Amino acid sequence: MAGAAHCSLQAKRLLLDPKFEGYKLSLEPLACYQLGLDAAVAEVKLRDDQYTLDHMRAFGMYNYLHLDSWYQDNVYYVDQFGRVMNLSVTLDSALQKPREVFRLPTDLTAYDDRLCASVHFPSSTWVTLSDGTGRLYLIKSGKRGNSASEKWEIVFNEELGSPFIIAHSVCFVKSNVHSVAVLLLRVEKDELDTKGSGFHITLEWLTIGEISKEGDHRYEIFKRRVLQGKSVPHYAAIEPSGDGLMIVSYKPFKFMHDEEGKVEENDDAKTTVEKKDPLYYWQQTEDDVTIIVHIPEDITKDDIKVCFSPDHISVTLKDQPPLMEGKLYSSVDHESCTWIIREDKSLEISLIKKNEGSRWPELILGDTRGEFIMDPSQCAEIAESLMHLTSEVM
Repeated sequence: MAGAAHCSLQAKRLLLDPKFEGYKLSLEPLACYQLGLDAAVAEVKLRDDQYTLDHMRAFGMYNYLHLDSWYQDNVYYVDQFGRVMNLSVTLDSALQKPREVFRLPTDLTAYDDRLCASVHFPSSTWVTLSDGTGRLYLIKSGKRGNSASEKWEIVFNEELGSPFIIAHSVCFVKSNVHSVAVLLLRVEKDELDTKGSGFHITLEWLTIGEISKEGDHRYEIFKRRVLQGKSVPHYAAIEPSGDGLMIVSYKPFKFMHDEEGKVEENDDAKTTVEKKDPLYYWQQTEDDVTIIVHIPEDITKDDIKVCFSPDHISVTLKDQPPLMEGKLYSSVDHESCTWIIREDKSLEISLIKKNEGSRWPELILGDTRGEFIMDPSQCAEIAESLMHLTSEVM
């Protein structure tokens, strides 16, 4: 994905308690309340053509109770009559009777290929709602949980093609324009995928903004972006500012189209042509880091200047601007670091790690011009350390 950042979370060992033995679960029973409903929840079973693991993860294991994160004692569900029902939940009393807060104008039973209805709450007064038929609703709700001020009013609704569920939504204000960004998830047939499941996952990222023309206030879609991947994300969310996406997925996603329908960074041939050779290659062990930099043939040892500090490196050739320069991912023993010119006219730099045993996800912070080469033995070691995550016996 263009502009995507791969993040690595490092544990701070100073914050770890070496005497910690584990959590102990309470044996006290959890509070459980039951309430009979006037109408059943609008549950949608998987069809015969929705047979993949991705269909199961996206739609078959769907939670029909929608928590309002702004008012966490309130949950919502959609019943078989297309009514959005509110339940007020308190831990010290019985559940209150469900109350209707909104009714979908669509007869859901008329659609054979519909998905489950989905609801998300981007703010304390706004709601995004999908009826499962391919139509998106943007609703101004007023302050929810307060029947006196709560009134759900449609300010935008549009047919957006094939059915989808809402993965996430946020509200934000930019350039004095109130906007709502919505992330839609679809599992679509892929005719070109003859060796895999035959389906791909689509994330459609919409930005809906308020438009004022001659006193007429309305909301319209002013930006549409489509991403495609081969697995349902474990997590997908829009940044609070509406400027980016955060996706956790087994397989990567890439942008396919922008709001004008143009292909964006999707031509493999173009990518191959524009791809530049790495400026440097690097490897690591538990104790050290080795960097290989290819240099011009006319460069001699006297033309090279390599400067080390505990958390910084700089490599300069002759009087040119630094070839490599920046803050290292972690501290090094700079007095023990060395460099040599190898027989193949390449510069080899050896860095000694100060924190032995730590693995660096990158060499110089923010520098993408290098390529990491993993030793086969390291691959096997990492794979072995992760085996417990896929074992049936935890």
